[in-house]
Amino acid sequence: MRRRLIVVAIFGAAGAVALALGLRFGLEREAGAGGRADSLFAITLPDASGQEQRIDQWRGKVLVVNFWATWCAPCKEEMPEFIKAQQEWGGRGVQFVGIAVDDAQKVRAFADEIHLNYPALVGGFGALDLSKTFGNRIMALPFTIIIDRDGRLAHTQLGLLAPAKLQSVISKII
Repeated sequence: MRRRLIVVAIFGAAGAVALALGLRFGLEREAGAGGRADSLFAITLPDASGQEQRIDQWRGKVLVVNFWATWCAPCKEEMPEFIKAQQEWGGRGVQFVGIAVDDAQKVRAFADEIHLNYPALVGGFGALDLSKTFGNRIMALPFTIIIDRDGRLAHTQLGLLAPAKLQSVISKII
């Protein structure tokens, strides 16, 4: 009986460590062929100024969609890297789009503060449901999807998307 308790304790501790590492370093997945983002292209959301923006306006580009919020510390940590990447890759057909789980006033103020150079759309809490359709099962932030020019999911990432990983994924599909 004591041996069973020790085994259960060891596996429980290992599981807790794996969960913590997964949440700290992000859960990523390379989407298989055929994973499509058609449902995303059918959506229209307001930007921080209230103008309706159709996601399909970016069809045919490498699209990096980041679900984020102004109250999410890891989201705010990775956004400066996305700004740099938009500046570097934008001329080669890469488009970043942020979908905020937030309200327009907060999104607008934060976008101005960090000099955001890509669209920030306002999805409210419905954005979490949308992210779930792309694999964000625990509906946590940040969550990023990368879509190739043909509308196929190339990568999904829960948690921080490291600059090296972002560059690696984009380099393969650009």
